[in-house]
Amino acid sequence: MWQPEFLWFFTLFYQEFRKNNPIAFEVLMVLAVAHLFGFYNPKQVADFLEVPHQQFYTELKDWSVYHVKKMLLRFMVKQAAEHLKPVMSKSAATRSRAGMTLSIDNSVMDRFGKLLRCAWNWYSGRYHKVIRGQDLLGIVFTIHHIALPLHLLFCPKQGRYHTTKADCLIFMLTQLKTAFLREGIDITQLPLTMDSAYVSQELREKLHQLGFSHIIIAGKGNYVFTINGQKQDASTWKKDLILQAPKWGIDVPSCRIWGESPTFGSLMLFFFRKSTTRSYY
Repeated sequence: MWQPEFLWFFTLFYQEFRKNNPIAFEVLMVLAVAHLFGFYNPKQVADFLEVPHQQFYTELKDWSVYHVKKMLLRFMVKQAAEHLKPVMSKSAATRSRAGMTLSIDNSVMDRFGKLLRCAWNWYSGRYHKVIRGQDLLGIVFTIHHIALPLHLLFCPKQGRYHTTKADCLIFMLTQLKTAFLREGIDITQLPLTMDSAYVSQELREKLHQLGFSHIIIAGKGNYVFTINGQKQDASTWKKDLILQAPKWGIDVPSCRIWGESPTFGSLMLFFFRKSTTRSYY
C-alpha cells in the first residue's frame, strides 16, 4: 500500500498520462524508493522482493527516455506551481521576501566507462582540470528556502553545431516557460542566477527575447569593465571602488555602479564585502 506522500504522484500521473503504462510507472516508483534502501537496479530490487526480475524489465522496456523525462518535468512543474501561485499574486515586497529564483548550474560527473553516451572531455571546477565525464546542466527553482529541481539535461560533446551550453539553456527555459504557462504562471518574472562561465552578450539577448530581464551572474576577477571611462579588470576595481554603508536591504558594505564589458555589454555591477574578501555580481 502506497503512503500518502506518494499518492500525489499517482494522482497526477493518472490525470495527465492516461495513455502511458500505469504498471511501468509503478515499477519506476518502486525503483525510486528502493534507492533509499541501497538497491540501485531492477535486479537487486526483484531479488529482495523475491519476484522474477524479467517482469520488471518487461514493463520498463516499452518506455523510452522521452516519456520518463516528460513525466518528471511535468511532476516538478506542477509541484513548483503549487508554491508559486500563492506568492505571484502578492506585492513585489512579498515576492522578494519569498526569495524566488531560477538557479542554473552545470556539473561534470567523472566517468570511466567507455560505452557510456554523452561522455566527453570537460573542464571540472571540482578537479580544476579537464576530465572525461558527463556534463549535466540543471535548473533549480527556490522559494522560501525550498529547492525544487525543474530540469536536467546531458550536454552533448563540445564543438557540435547548436549544442553549446547556452543553446541547451535556451532550449530548457523555453520548455519550462511553456509548461508554466499551462499553469497560468509567467516564470520570466523570476530572476535567473548562473555561473559566468558560458554567459555572453548573445545569450543575454536571447534571454531577453524569451522574456527574462532579471539576470544575475557571479563575477570573476579577470573580467574587464569600463566604468566612468576607465578600463581595468574586476580585481583592480574591487580595490579602487569605495564600498558604502549597508543599504538596499544588504547588511554588508557595497557599491552599485553601471559598467561596460566587451563580453556582456552594458550591465549593472554590484560589489560587496564578503567576510574578509570582496566579491561582485
